[in-house]
Amino acid sequence: MAVTLAEAAKLSQNQLRRGVIEMFMQESVVLDQLNFIDVQGNAYAYNEELTLPGVAFRDVNTAYTESTGTVNPKTEQLRMFGGDADVDRFIQQTRGNLTDQRATQTALKVKSLNFGFQDNFINGDNAVNSLAWDGLKKRLTGSQVINTGTNGAAIQTDDTTRHAFFDKIDELISLVPGGANVLYMNNLIKGKFRSAARRIGGWQMQIDGFGRPIETYNGVRLEDIGTNAAGTLIIPQTETQGTSVDCSSIYAVRWSAGEDDTGVAGLWNGGVMVDDLGQLQTMPVFRTRIELYASIAVFGKGAARLAGVRNL
Repeated sequence: MAVTLAEAAKLSQNQLRRGVIEMFMQESVVLDQLNFIDVQGNAYAYNEELTLPGVAFRDVNTAYTESTGTVNPKTEQLRMFGGDADVDRFIQQTRGNLTDQRATQTALKVKSLNFGFQDNFINGDNAVNSLAWDGLKKRLTGSQVINTGTNGAAIQTDDTTRHAFFDKIDELISLVPGGANVLYMNNLIKGKFRSAARRIGGWQMQIDGFGRPIETYNGVRLEDIGTNAAGTLIIPQTETQGTSVDCSSIYAVRWSAGEDDTGVAGLWNGGVMVDDLGQLQTMPVFRTRIELYASIAVFGKGAARLAGVRNL
């Protein structure tokens, strides 16, 4: 059974772990929505549907022609992802009366882990970093990637470009069976998207449980996936489409609750693990370790990408 971080927090009996999970939810536009499947062992094996068996009509006293479907066995390896947060005993002792220094460093570590998870959710490439999982940019190929135009296209220079852009957005959403739950983009494109959608129609805003404004287009969430820890856009505005080198992409994602449910799901073993290791023997520091044995899986055509989006 797949669970969200919100459900995992409710089930946790450890106050430190529950607090860290809640910080992940508040900081991340991916982890606050992603469902996680609990994996036994270090990998998750499943079958990807390739072709369906044949069916037909038959006459009296005739037989059907037997046929079977075909599947592609796939395996997702769990990856070790996390970090340690150390605070010198002197710092905790002399400055802890103002702010809990360990709590501060734990919060900063969670923020950094959120940056890393979201970056790898899009850009992860196991061929580049053998310790990482593959992200959506690498996984989405063929018919699950469409372009705005040969050399990219603007969003809203005039009514014609606005209508053409939202035709592509509707096509992108329809590429995901059952419809996408969220569209991920950078902040530059989101600003233009918002402006154009207010003119075309379909844009709405509401407030989530953390008091954050949530924007939607015809019921599909619009999310700025932000930057990595170095401040670089996770979905850059420097992609090449034909002769244009100032393009970006929008990713449509449907959340999955399991391999029989088309969409994207997280995989983990042990959930979010948070350990207070206390004071180390090798040096006078207090250490907190946060770690996930995790990966992602895309079941069926659970996500799609629109490339060639220009910030115009």
